[in-house]
Amino acid sequence: MLNYERYKRVPVVDYPERQWPCREIKKAPIWCSVDLRDGNQALIEPMVVEEKIEMFNLLIKLGFKEIEVGFPAASQIEFDFLRQLVERKLIPDDVVIQVLVQCREHLIKRTFEALEGVKKSIVHIYNSTSTLQRDVVFRKEMDEIKEIAIQGTQWVKQYMQDFKGEVMLEYSPESFTGTELQFALDICTAVQETWEATPEKKIIFNLPSTVEMTTPNVYADQIEWMNSRFKNRDSIILSVHPHNDRGTGIAATELALLAGADRVEGTLLGNGERTGNVDILTVAYNMFSQGINPELHLENIREIVDVYERCTKMEVEPRHPYAGKLVFTAFSGSHQDAINKGMQAMHERKNPFWEVPYLPIDPSDIGRQYEPIVRINSQSGKGGVAFVMDTFYGFKLPKGMHKEFADVIQAISEKQGEVAPEQILEEFKSCYTERKEPIHFRKSQITEAEEDVEFSTLAKVRYTDHGVEKVFEGVGNGPIDAVQKGLEKELGIEIRVLDYYEHALASGSGAQAASYIHLLDVKTGKATYGVGISSNITRASIRGIFSAVNRLFY
Repeated sequence: MLNYERYKRVPVVDYPERQWPCREIKKAPIWCSVDLRDGNQALIEPMVVEEKIEMFNLLIKLGFKEIEVGFPAASQIEFDFLRQLVERKLIPDDVVIQVLVQCREHLIKRTFEALEGVKKSIVHIYNSTSTLQRDVVFRKEMDEIKEIAIQGTQWVKQYMQDFKGEVMLEYSPESFTGTELQFALDICTAVQETWEATPEKKIIFNLPSTVEMTTPNVYADQIEWMNSRFKNRDSIILSVHPHNDRGTGIAATELALLAGADRVEGTLLGNGERTGNVDILTVAYNMFSQGINPELHLENIREIVDVYERCTKMEVEPRHPYAGKLVFTAFSGSHQDAINKGMQAMHERKNPFWEVPYLPIDPSDIGRQYEPIVRINSQSGKGGVAFVMDTFYGFKLPKGMHKEFADVIQAISEKQGEVAPEQILEEFKSCYTERKEPIHFRKSQITEAEEDVEFSTLAKVRYTDHGVEKVFEGVGNGPIDAVQKGLEKELGIEIRVLDYYEHALASGSGAQAASYIHLLDVKTGKATYGVGISSNITRASIRGIFSAVNRLFY
């Protein structure tokens, strides 16, 4: 039995006046990528300089205007990377470079040396403020912890006096979620007053969920509590930096935005220490799915994943939201059927809004393909097979045919597992369009009699029977009826066409038509479909009849 009694419940915030549950997210926050710092330090093999530059260029392409590039005072590699960005002139004028540094003078001095030549930068200082870390790591009282933050702020002010670039201060009470709220407010206020923040010279207060300790609503309460009590709120940019220890980093971020956060620090695809940082892509795509402009260029998720996997040497999990290979895939028969019907309804109704069951967004909007949406295995149903035939190959099977052909594929999937679209097409050909034995239609001559005659069409059909060439004639009230009557007499059978459906397979002068004939054997009551393809619709229909006869009687 789990020894759950070893763990104490994290206290919640007594905050009955909360307002965030009644709000909605209506716009994108300021995004800050920390892939090159927080994300990089969490890798088994940290990125080398050229990999960092490739990742940096991707972040620029995606539209990030604030990018934390590292901890340049921590190592020569981090220092050199920032210098490479400066010396190779890789930083666009509208992008702000962010650097992390502890509240120590020699590290702050080294940081400003690394920033030389950067036009706009954010110097991000931090110190841990939580009850636990004050007790077991630093063994300092609140006033001593506050003094560290104040002194760090003073050193930043000191070294920026001779610095030519524009500098904004960011302060993080690290391990904020384990810090008493009043103390977090006191230490932020002390930093704010030391920095002398104004609406023209704002300060960023970053309130990180360094360790996710409880439910997302508690984090939202903490953010709103701070947001409502800050002095001179118009001088502050309120930032959040959620981690994912409890697996709810996305929810914590979205609720923090409801609670008043202006800015989000995170990483692409959630890379970061332990269980990771908040996944900025998921938060942004969630906004997109609600009709909100995420203000990032996220139209090609495959490119993002390719660069991410190459630079980090990590793989994106197949069920990762939006980016995973299987997230737009349905194996369930009922899901496949609903997707198929939803796509048809969208097309028929010319709906300007995306509304398809089980697909919150159109995969093509983010660079994904339709191919993997429906994959066929033993759990799939008739709707899934029909979707594959339509989406991949343009065959719009009549509804009555869905189960007939799905049963064929179901039998295969029960033996081998997943059935690829290519195999489904081959089975379709084998069962229908290439079902040409023992009777094989060769040629036809259709003659129309004068109008107002009951049986006005004469069909002369040349075919082979077990390889022997033969000819028959039939008269009816149209080509299909005439061929049916001729076949009945020729083969000594009694058949009835229950349904007929046709459609074009492709556009243009070389377009082909597909004809579906639902045919009944009157004597036995057995019915099946035949399918014919030709650039001539009459020829396609006759081939469909022959296909059905072969399926019924041979």
